[in-house]
Order: sequence, then C-alpha cells, then structure tokens
Amino acid sequence: MTDRAGRGVARRGGAAAAGRLAGPVGPAVTAQVDTAPEAVAPDILTEIFRRFHEAEPEPKGELHYVNPFTLLVAVVLSAQATDRGVNLATGPLFAVADTPETMLALGEDRVRDFVRTIGLFNTKAKNVVALSRILVDQHGGAVPASLEALQVLPGVGAKTASVVLNIAFGVPRIAVDTHIFRVSNRIPLFIGATTDKVQAGLEAIVPEPYRLHAHHWLILHGRYTCKARKPECPRCRIADLCRYPSKTTA
Repeated sequence: MTDRAGRGVARRGGAAAAGRLAGPVGPAVTAQVDTAPEAVAPDILTEIFRRFHEAEPEPKGELHYVNPFTLLVAVVLSAQATDRGVNLATGPLFAVADTPETMLALGEDRVRDFVRTIGLFNTKAKNVVALSRILVDQHGGAVPASLEALQVLPGVGAKTASVVLNIAFGVPRIAVDTHIFRVSNRIPLFIGATTDKVQAGLEAIVPEPYRLHAHHWLILHGRYTCKARKPECPRCRIADLCRYPSKTTA
C-alpha cells in the first residue's frame, strides 16, 4: 500500500489505539490503521467537508482558555491528559494567572500545585514558567504568531504550535493527533504512516474554504463518531462516502 506520495504504508486489521486532542503536542508517531488501498477522490473529499460544515459551521475545541497565552498553556498541559482533566486544573489556575507576567509571579511551585492532577505535572509546571519567561523577555509578553517562534518554547513542538496558530490566530493548520490520524487513514482522506506525513498531506489537499476548521471537524468526528475501537458507522453523516473496509452495522 502506498500513500499519495507513493511511499509504502503498513497495514493490519483493527484500529489505532484511542487518542485525544492532546495528541498533537507529542512527537510524531507511527501507527497502523485498517484502511482502503486508495484515498477518496477530490470531489468526495470536498463533499465530506461540505457535510461537516453543514452540520457544524463553527466547530470549537474543548479546552478552556481566555486568550492566546492561556490557550498555549492549556495545550502544553494537555499532553497525555484529557481535556476535562486539563480544564479542571486550569480553571483555578487561570483565575489567578492568565498572562505570562502573572504566571511568572506565581512561580513554579504554585503552578505545580494547580496542575498536579495532570500527568507529568512537574515537567509541565517547569515548562509553563519557562515559556512565560521567554514570552516576557523576548516577545513583550505576547504569544508570537509564528510557527518558528512558538515551537522553540519549552514544552512546545510543531504540533502544539500548529494548534495555537489555528485556534488563536486563524492560520489554517491541521495538527494531527491520533483521532485525525485514524480518521484520515480510515476514510481515507490521506494515507500516511506518521502524523507528520498526514498533516502535510491534509494541508495540501483539504479545499481552502474548509481548511481553517478541518482540524476541529476531524478531531470531533474521531472522538464522537469514528471511534478507535468501535466506530459508530450507522449514524455517521459521511458513511456513504467513507471507504473504510470494516464498517460497523450496529
């Protein structure tokens, strides 16, 4: 099996392990998803996103934030954690520190107290304070709208940066977590062996009118309909367009 670029893609039965929105903040992953041998045609791709848009014209993510800085912090904290768990921690945290300056004033020990219910909280607290310092010292306390400037911040990689650019600044990036990786390979929209390849592929083929919200549509579709262990194909709005060979019937 090959991806759109002609590279070999492994195949096996069964779906990829379940993931969540936090997937983009981790490193690129390689996984295998049961998929059709070829991606859908461009006209079918367009119709899929037209239906997503028709059902939810302005999709929203599920992490809570109040400005670009708190969005950045929330996404950094969301690595290997659920949105719900992050929101429970950041509600009280953002009530007392919602800017780089106030986060710095809070200090690493206090930040750690707020986020200790989240996995890897020691490292994440350190990163949040460190990135806050860089924002104050090098960016005047503002979150930069640049992929290059974002991804060198502590705890921030290319995928986290893509999420922040997409949500906070309206840049049509499609950061790929395990949900999007699974959905893209299952339908398939773009067949790729890693999240990085799928992101590059999707950003190249998703029609421009739908590119801005594609990230959220695909995540929500993967989280609530095209689930990892048992996709809910009977109620899927694009079931007639999807080429997934192992559709469920009930």
